[in-house]
Amino acid sequence: MQYPKARKGDVIEEYHSIKVTDPYRWLEDPYSEETKQWVKAENKITDDFLNNINEREKIRERLTTLWDYPKRSIPFHKNNKFYLMKNNGLQNQSVLYVQDSLADKPRILLNPNTWSEEGTSHLGNWEPSKDGKYLAFTISEKGSDWQHIKIMNIETSEELSEVIHWCKFTSLEWNKESSGFFYGRYPKPSGGLTEDENSNNRVYFHRIGTSQEEDVLVHEDAKDKNRHFGIDLSGCREYIIIGSMKGTGSKNQVHYKKIDDKDFIPLFEKEDAQYSFINNFGTMFYFQTDKDAPKRRIISINIENKEVKEIIPEQEDTLSFAMVVNHKLVVVYVQKAHNILKIYDKGGNFEQEVKLPLLGTIGNIYGEKDQTELFFSLTSFTSPSTIYRFDFNKLEEYYKSSIKFDGNKYETKQVFYLSKDRTKVSMFITTKKDVELNGKNPTLIHGYGGFNIPVLPSFSVSVANWLEMGGIYVETNLRGGSEYGSKWHEDGMLGKKQNVFDDFIAAAEYLIEKGYTSNKKIAIIGGSNGGLLVAACMTQRPDLYGAVICQVPVIDMLRFHKFTVGKYWIEEYGCAEKEKDFGWLYKYSPLHNIKETSHPSTLIWTGDHDDRVVSAHAKKFAATLQEKDNGTNPLLLHIETAAGHGMGKPTKKVIDERTKMYSFLFKELRMK
Repeated sequence: MQYPKARKGDVIEEYHSIKVTDPYRWLEDPYSEETKQWVKAENKITDDFLNNINEREKIRERLTTLWDYPKRSIPFHKNNKFYLMKNNGLQNQSVLYVQDSLADKPRILLNPNTWSEEGTSHLGNWEPSKDGKYLAFTISEKGSDWQHIKIMNIETSEELSEVIHWCKFTSLEWNKESSGFFYGRYPKPSGGLTEDENSNNRVYFHRIGTSQEEDVLVHEDAKDKNRHFGIDLSGCREYIIIGSMKGTGSKNQVHYKKIDDKDFIPLFEKEDAQYSFINNFGTMFYFQTDKDAPKRRIISINIENKEVKEIIPEQEDTLSFAMVVNHKLVVVYVQKAHNILKIYDKGGNFEQEVKLPLLGTIGNIYGEKDQTELFFSLTSFTSPSTIYRFDFNKLEEYYKSSIKFDGNKYETKQVFYLSKDRTKVSMFITTKKDVELNGKNPTLIHGYGGFNIPVLPSFSVSVANWLEMGGIYVETNLRGGSEYGSKWHEDGMLGKKQNVFDDFIAAAEYLIEKGYTSNKKIAIIGGSNGGLLVAACMTQRPDLYGAVICQVPVIDMLRFHKFTVGKYWIEEYGCAEKEKDFGWLYKYSPLHNIKETSHPSTLIWTGDHDDRVVSAHAKKFAATLQEKDNGTNPLLLHIETAAGHGMGKPTKKVIDERTKMYSFLFKELRMK
């Protein structure tokens, strides 16, 4: 295949007496004319290739049909009103509705589909004031992580004039009087990809009817510009709780104060564990923590005397999430990579386990401290989210989606296999019930393995379509995630990152050994840190896979910290500027370990507005891969316009993206 010629520069950098070449560093500049022309040429080759796949329109048609079913969130009962998100099927963005009771007809409150012609404006976080008069909400554009905050009158649907800029992933916490809310933001960016544009996170209070410039600074860390903050208000709304952490590290500090007090008081200052605020009963503050408990436990701390008491000890299962509803502790656990739900009284005494209708994952779950019911959604690989209502006595189905997919034709098995170091690893295998283990089945393996993020059973239209195409779908629970507690995460980070790749490679080897598939019939897929995963595995074992889909990947492990928010990942990966860290990063960095060999068919996918994992990673990877490959398989790069890391991507664009990806797999795995 004839790829666009990429100029080789002469950049050489020395790391700890080792000289490292970086010939395609010029591709890091997205604004240069040379980069733009190269990207244009790469996109043309990719588009020409994908557009000529005969099955493409058939796949698009079926994906569109499958996607066209009503979707809705659980109802959020806040301040005597119910709020929910709904999508009629093919709307680019879900719509926020409000209703006075569950029996009332929902009224549209916010419709993001009217905000932009392309459907790329996304409603992020939202929160009504305590008096139910106002709604604060965040908006992001074209896939960017940057957000701005707006405020509307809930009754009139009129937006207020003030707009707050330069936010990312902020929570919105209204004060008791509903006069304003707490939020987090960064300084105004200077433009370009400078390091400090994502530094100096601060917590502010915004008072209704005032400008952003008048917002009151509540909290900052003047000594460490790389800290960022999580904001909680106590259930009584009398206290503000700030969680402070470095980058994406799981260990944090916690400070609190009464709303009107000036100074914060430390609760947990050593930064020796993860502490997540749950709620309070008077002066007793409840936290979820992995302090002396890798699978986490619940503790209380009396803010008057700082006495810590264990409420729910560490269990065999991993504690995922806890909340207070009906003055009880509602606790979600991960049991062998799926969810279970338990109820305790506030003293930690076990009351009941809620028997869930299927082995799957609890998506959204919501209830308030003084409410006598909670709602949650439950999903699996073969069934979309079903919403359940629980009044602490009876569990009932509240809403079930109607989709043109027969999940009863398929089954999911959880198996455990041995990784390279003999560690037992879990994966879920979803197949047709009558699948023949003849070593010929097209098999798609997904993985992530990082940042303490669990990968649990969930429904995907794309996966449903893949199953209908005759494929096998495999979800792996690799080290680096949190499925089995903090140690499981730690065994897949920093100098132990190779464990994650070994786990993923061993999954493919297991599937071949058991007769599910063969190397030429295996495709691997992953995005972001999962993009790093599949890139590392294909460079280490190019013989093991027939196809690779590498999405918004982290590729250059020597320079990732120099772009946008990359510096916040140092806690997870390490930093090449440290000699010890350089050793393991250089050893597995996909960009620096591409061999002169034949590589599997590869589709690299990224977005031009990705300000989390910049597209430079994908560009440099593609150029190097195309240069060094001596085989005949296609090695393609697609850079999506008006798209970012994935947040808020419109349905139309998602369907188009998935059509191209699965068409690629259909052709390269020689499916029928």
